[in-house]
Amino acid sequence: MSNSSMMALGQFIFGLDSLAYQQLQRQQDWRHPSNSRVGARPARQFVGPGEDSITLTGVHAPEFRGSRRVLDDLREMADAGKAYALVGGTGDVLGAWVIDGVQESASYFTAQGVARRVEFTLTLKRVDDHLAEPDGGAQGGSDPWWDDDDDFWQWWLL
Repeated sequence: MSNSSMMALGQFIFGLDSLAYQQLQRQQDWRHPSNSRVGARPARQFVGPGEDSITLTGVHAPEFRGSRRVLDDLREMADAGKAYALVGGTGDVLGAWVIDGVQESASYFTAQGVARRVEFTLTLKRVDDHLAEPDGGAQGGSDPWWDDDDDFWQWWLL
């Protein structure tokens, strides 16, 4: 990953030249269901990890940096229903993630109705890592680094 990359989700690179986020929030849960007991506190048992989610928020100003299509590109990735490898800017592999939600709020419009400022929130959810492997996953997982169709070139030619 280049020095200006903050993070990569599959082939989508977050950074100053595409879409930079100002805040990253991560929420992780673990499951401990309980059973009621007479005369004692409920018994709890650890049954594994729960939800793991990342929320990225930021402001996009397409007149200055990046493309007006970056949020549309993320929506297309979400529409595919695939899991993508998430890699931090330092090279840390964070596992397989799906796009759970994209929210945007546009303001400061040009005379043609084009937004000059777009605030966004992107929500990612962790899934089992095999869903992002080339031959794994019930969702028909794909190789997050190379897709046989033209998606690879679409991401790099923006």
